[in-house]
Amino acid sequence: MPTSAPKTTAHHSSQASKLDTKAPVAPALGKAQTGAEALIRCLEAHGVEYVFGYSGGAAMPIFDALVDSKIKLILVRHEQGATHMADGYARATGKVGVAIATSGPGATNMVTGIATAMMDSSPIVCITGQVGSKLIGSDAFQETDITGITLPITKHNYLVTRAEDVAPAVLEAFAVARPAMSARPFGRSPTTGRSRVPSPPQSTSTSRFIF
Repeated sequence: MPTSAPKTTAHHSSQASKLDTKAPVAPALGKAQTGAEALIRCLEAHGVEYVFGYSGGAAMPIFDALVDSKIKLILVRHEQGATHMADGYARATGKVGVAIATSGPGATNMVTGIATAMMDSSPIVCITGQVGSKLIGSDAFQETDITGITLPITKHNYLVTRAEDVAPAVLEAFAVARPAMSARPFGRSPTTGRSRVPSPPQSTSTSRFIF
């Protein structure tokens, strides 16, 4: 099981300046991709082999992008199970566990698993879909303020509304999750729009900033 480092809650992007810049990054520009495709490419760049998840409307583009990826999807029967499985995977392997769900009820179903990982200092990254950026705050179908809900039980939260911001958010999420090995960056990913996404870098660095 990873680390006994103390739990730290960080809710501001100022943490980025402290993170290890030698971690996998988004370098030179590649072909234009959707936000969902960019997300999967970034997960691949971070060496993710398995994701645990349950699909739904707002997250369907993410699951569609997994079809052409080497990342293996472990399909669960409930989103809470996805977070518990990601947590168990992290404890067993020392790697960051990744869970994916849709917006609204799919996202809120992840809360217990996220809290469990937080309490036990287990590194997971949870990703959910969200309604279109123009509908945020309008009480649209299956819209929930999941970043607000999970703020007390995560190390850092992200609301990503532009496809070009996916890669930087994923980079920071993994950098934040790994060091102290306590509690999970939580991101809501855009699945529409297009972004020029770099090819995965080659990095031999294993150093991580502890904070």
